Amino acid sequence: MNKWKKELSILFVMLMVAVLTACGSSNAETNGEQSGGSDQEITIGQINWAENIAVTNMWKALLEDKGYKVSLSNLNMGATMKALESGSLDASLEIWLPVQDAVYLEKFNETVNFSEATWFDQAKVGLVVPTYLEDINSVEDLNEHKELFNGEIIGFDPGAGTMEVTEQLIKDYNLEFELVSSSEPAMLSEIGKAVENGAPIVSPLWSPHSVFSKYDLKFLEDPQNTFGGVEKIHHATRLGFEEDYPEVSEWLKNWKMDDQQIGQLIDYVESAEDPLEGAKKWIEENQDLVNEWVK
Repeated sequence: MNKWKKELSILFVMLMVAVLTACGSSNAETNGEQSGGSDQEITIGQINWAENIAVTNMWKALLEDKGYKVSLSNLNMGATMKALESGSLDASLEIWLPVQDAVYLEKFNETVNFSEATWFDQAKVGLVVPTYLEDINSVEDLNEHKELFNGEIIGFDPGAGTMEVTEQLIKDYNLEFELVSSSEPAMLSEIGKAVENGAPIVSPLWSPHSVFSKYDLKFLEDPQNTFGGVEKIHHATRLGFEEDYPEVSEWLKNWKMDDQQIGQLIDYVESAEDPLEGAKKWIEENQDLVNEWVK
């Protein structure tokens, strides 16, 4: 009887050790998941602009490589800000300040977290024309050549900050022009057709942008500085994101790119059949830079 009890006791101890070991293993796996990713999905807003498609796919690739689940949600700028405010969107990677997106900063600064950190510090925005329009070098020259442009400024997404500023520019300079809304791809297509035929066109554009490597375009002088001077590109997140994802928040703050780097990224993304694959290729070739962000 004593021998039976002894064997039973040994069996019980072995069973407890096995249970505790399994629990420890489970906890280790859980902790590993928390430090190297998350079961929750991070949703990043994507706007149909060349540089935005490039950087959103770049961050999707980077975060998924670190174990996070990432989805991209295609929205315009106004819808992006409302989604950040409601918490249905986690992040937007392109906020131009101090001028272009100032209207969104003013409206949502209490309900959306706008980063102090910037990832691009030498951005420029303004009206552009092909360089072969030698007599048109300033916004003030446009009314004199109104018929040449059919009184139209060919724009892109309605609601975009730059479109709002362009409307203000029309008022500031008393331009006898209409701002025509479309989409960025449609606007770029119109620019391409005009340049191919040596025709006139004027559009609001920004740098960095891959279009400047394709066509010879020039920014028009803006004496009243309606478009502002140097713009900086920030990111924005929903309230509480930094607490939920402190590691990712820190990586976004570390993120810095120059004109050559963002231009190359855009080229890789645009030349690939799948933007994500183009972004991955760029990451592979710029691993030292990327490691500075996600260290």
